[in-house]
Amino acid sequence: MKDIQSQEDHRRINIKKVGVKTISYPVTVLDKAKSRQQTIATVNMYVNLPHHFKGTHMSRFVEILNQFHGAIDLRNFQTILEEMKERLQAEASHMEIEFPFFLDNGRTRESLHVHRYRCMMCGSLDEEPDLEFRINVPIYLPVSRQQVAALPRSTGRWGQASISVRFTVFMWIEDLILAIENRITREIERVAENDVTELSVEVVTRNIGECLSEMEEVRSYSVRVENLCDAYSTFAMMAS
Repeated sequence: MKDIQSQEDHRRINIKKVGVKTISYPVTVLDKAKSRQQTIATVNMYVNLPHHFKGTHMSRFVEILNQFHGAIDLRNFQTILEEMKERLQAEASHMEIEFPFFLDNGRTRESLHVHRYRCMMCGSLDEEPDLEFRINVPIYLPVSRQQVAALPRSTGRWGQASISVRFTVFMWIEDLILAIENRITREIERVAENDVTELSVEVVTRNIGECLSEMEEVRSYSVRVENLCDAYSTFAMMAS
């Protein structure tokens, strides 16, 4: 049979992205306390298709994913992108891996004693690699005894912080989470001590940005803090 996908296309039309998406796949991520953590990821893989190719073999994306099964993290992300670019003869390769990360930080009010954080590793490889780590950190306010009595299931959820980071060197996910949460907690305590009426999205955003600026491991970042109100939401964002 003819390999139609790899035949030359004379129309000279570039396809920006072609690939597979929403693959549910078991992965292993690094865990500072337990060495490794098993989780389920949603994976998107795609490439820029040169104009002289009619198409690409979609099965090769899955073959590459299987090749690195159990060994997917920020440290080998670039290797996977290089493999995609080479095997698919692409101008550029891209991959996104979204997964839940669980951390027992000793401060949760939930009975499971863990917090769940939505994480995503995003990478592209053209001439140079571009690797980004994204994480959503929930923000909780202290719940008074009156609130607990009225709403025994209330967790005091105020909003969330969405952070995107590019690293200079490897950094543990736990260290990033705890540094951000400690800075948020300090601001909540300051509000309580000074009898301020409410937590400000602007101030929380600046505090997280200041925290990330102080980290030697962080090359660049963006922060978005959102307060989840009943009828609407407020937000603030900044980037380095």
